[in-house]
Amino acid sequence: MNLDNFRHSFNLNGHQMSYLDVGQGPVLLLGHSYLWDSAMWAPQIAHLSQHYRCIVPDLWGHGQSDLLPSDCRSLKHLAEHYLALMDSLEVDEFSILGLSVGGMWGAELTLLAPRRVKTLVMMGCFLGFEPEVSRAKYYAMLDAMMAAGQLPPPLIDQIAPLFFADEVEQKQPDLIAAFKASLAKLAPKRLESISRLGRIIFGRRDIMEDAAQFTLPTLIMTGTQDKPRPVLEGYLMHDAIDGSEFLHIPEAGHISTLEQSEWINQHLSDFFAKHLS
Repeated sequence: MNLDNFRHSFNLNGHQMSYLDVGQGPVLLLGHSYLWDSAMWAPQIAHLSQHYRCIVPDLWGHGQSDLLPSDCRSLKHLAEHYLALMDSLEVDEFSILGLSVGGMWGAELTLLAPRRVKTLVMMGCFLGFEPEVSRAKYYAMLDAMMAAGQLPPPLIDQIAPLFFADEVEQKQPDLIAAFKASLAKLAPKRLESISRLGRIIFGRRDIMEDAAQFTLPTLIMTGTQDKPRPVLEGYLMHDAIDGSEFLHIPEAGHISTLEQSEWINQHLSDFFAKHLS
């Protein structure tokens, strides 16, 4: 499937947001991980678009979207932008499928428009504060990137393994090689946007107490080897959200959509068939 055949652009106050619109049926709004783009969902789009309409935006400063607007200063602002996208498409009801920051803004959007969000899937995600140690580590990486005016090879070698299971270089070498190449090709003009968005993500507010009010069908999935978002965080969210389901993704790190695509596809199909049929 050539995803670019399904690419569109949404103008939000003079900023162009790039998104994919694939398939027909109940609408799924997909949110990708930081430092990735909508292609991270390629296996799921190919599978789910047979029964659902998949709307897959690129984060600001990522993929083919414009730079982060100057007035976007929180994940709630980001959620408002994606709600505006759905309004522009005249989509009233939809489900959210988000990984990492995609799940974080997805939860914020669910709080903003609870009547409109039918189901919520959060993968490799945490709705509490970023732990202080990891926040300091990520801020230092962003500072190093800005100081260098690029992502230098030693920093890429530090960042890339965070997104995958331990044995990915042996089992799926092309996956980590392609990600490293994408980081190396990051346009310098995008670095400031990426840094600001990183600080929004890692400096986010804690919405665990708000999420405890969720009454919609909610599925939480965490890779057993997810380094940025360990399994314990998934359990904490599962405990906080009454009636939620929680699954361990076997032998997967953070980008489980590519590492364990068939497993993910099957469990997403089961969940959506149960709640959206």
